[in-house]
Amino acid sequence: MLPYRFGNSRFIPHNRYKTHLEVTMMTTMMKVMVTMVMVTRMVMSRNVLMMVSDDAGLEMKAYGNTVCKTPHLDELAKRSTVFTRAFTSVSSCSPSRSAILTGLPTHQNGMYGLHQGYHHFNSFDDVRSLPGIVAAAGVRTGLVGKKHVGPDSVYPFDFAHTEETESIMQVGRNITRIRQLVRQFLDTNNTRPFFLYVGFHDPHRCGHTHPEYGQFCEKFGNGEPGMGTIPDWHPVTYDPAQVVVPYFVQDTPAAREDLAAQYTTLSRLDQGVGLMMAELASAGHLNDTLVVYTSDNGIPFPAGRTNLYDPGLVEPLLVSSPQHSASWGNTSTILASHLDLTPTVLEWLQVSYPNYTIINKRQPAVLTGKSLLPYLDHGQPDAGDPKPSLDVSKQELGVWLQDVGIIRSEPAVYASHDLHEVTMYYPMRAIRTPSYKLIHNLNYKMPFPIDQDFYLSPVFQDILNRTRASLPLPWYKTLRNYYYRDEWELYDLHFDPDEKFNVAHKGRYQDVLGELRARLWAWQNQTYDPWLCGPGAVLQDSGSYATHHACLPLYNGL
Repeated sequence: MLPYRFGNSRFIPHNRYKTHLEVTMMTTMMKVMVTMVMVTRMVMSRNVLMMVSDDAGLEMKAYGNTVCKTPHLDELAKRSTVFTRAFTSVSSCSPSRSAILTGLPTHQNGMYGLHQGYHHFNSFDDVRSLPGIVAAAGVRTGLVGKKHVGPDSVYPFDFAHTEETESIMQVGRNITRIRQLVRQFLDTNNTRPFFLYVGFHDPHRCGHTHPEYGQFCEKFGNGEPGMGTIPDWHPVTYDPAQVVVPYFVQDTPAAREDLAAQYTTLSRLDQGVGLMMAELASAGHLNDTLVVYTSDNGIPFPAGRTNLYDPGLVEPLLVSSPQHSASWGNTSTILASHLDLTPTVLEWLQVSYPNYTIINKRQPAVLTGKSLLPYLDHGQPDAGDPKPSLDVSKQELGVWLQDVGIIRSEPAVYASHDLHEVTMYYPMRAIRTPSYKLIHNLNYKMPFPIDQDFYLSPVFQDILNRTRASLPLPWYKTLRNYYYRDEWELYDLHFDPDEKFNVAHKGRYQDVLGELRARLWAWQNQTYDPWLCGPGAVLQDSGSYATHHACLPLYNGL
């Protein structure tokens, strides 16, 4: 403040003179205000980095595979809770990503199949997804890599470099390019919290689109003539004789070579994860960011992707919270689902789920998943499930049916699959508990469909060729029983963890079958599943049935 002048004299306002007490009070107040600002910034600086790989599985040390070298994922696991029983809610790329980003199963959000090309599936226009929900709360959003969902109005990102803006090979597999884009996002001078989603395209197959780079694009960027160079990638190759052949893949030379190629591509993914963590640390956000790593669906091998058997549903899931360091390096055997990720992110960012409707205008959309953060609070080294009193997720939801009553049983996760490619109509629903798996194949009269890239894969061609030539096939199934499935498949996972023996028609399992069917039906009803009545009836839910939906029989023998 400039002094006032009165005549030739200077007049200094009275408030320029401060007593020692006033100065002390002002200093204290300023310190309090600075502290409040710092605390506010600390609260507001909660961020999220979600990394989603493409068709990856449990090929890492944290899940028991010591052959495939993944030092960066192993390091992330050391500062994470490792969920050892995590599952996707649908075994297909676009549908799974839509479920991750909305918290809604595919039949509820509308993404019934793949988004790209002539498949052209999209979520319903009214669906609210994570980027849109958190952006409305002041969170900055970014997406680098594979998006594979639509429309943009449902999945809006402030910062987006995806297959829609440039080559998926560059934004999904070139880890140097991915690092540059992530750095660009993190370097933006913006004090708002952020939600950054990185969609790696590795280790997805590419033999049907870019065969010059190998079955898994394992040669892309490796420095060999014509392959280009990815500066940040140091390729790791594998001897096919040394790979781990999972129980659901035939142990033949062709399958081993296929797995070895997959391992090499996984090394690029792993080094990409390491780069993302390094960028996060360099930007000063390692200690204020919730980091989630998972994959979209099962690996592209027999019984994997597009199937609801465990190889198609089991996913890696690492959740690293800077506020739960006591949980780092711990494992949790609770049943976790991709449908839990939206509630987890919303709780971390302290954002409420909006009240809105989708198709059923009388019933608000509801999340059937629950936040995983409480399981970080109560994580125990080398322990199993948290205390039963903590397991209050949707898996223990009692269901009510007329003449059945309340059913309370084991925790469970649910899965819903309709299509992959547009020609692959094979709707399935499943419920999995620690003890049992029940699959409902609605289109069971038809052979199970095979997608384009898996058909051309060495592992599937090996199955076809051996079957056609009547050669020995060291596989746990035959091609025929892989194609043709029962309407209801029930597996006792304690005695049959590989899901080889369907016990749905065994007399002593009828009570279990009835309970699981009731719980599955209740979940379908809660999530407004259009396939609720199939295949033997048709759902009526409009007109005179608008307030009392009904399954009316078709008398089709099903």
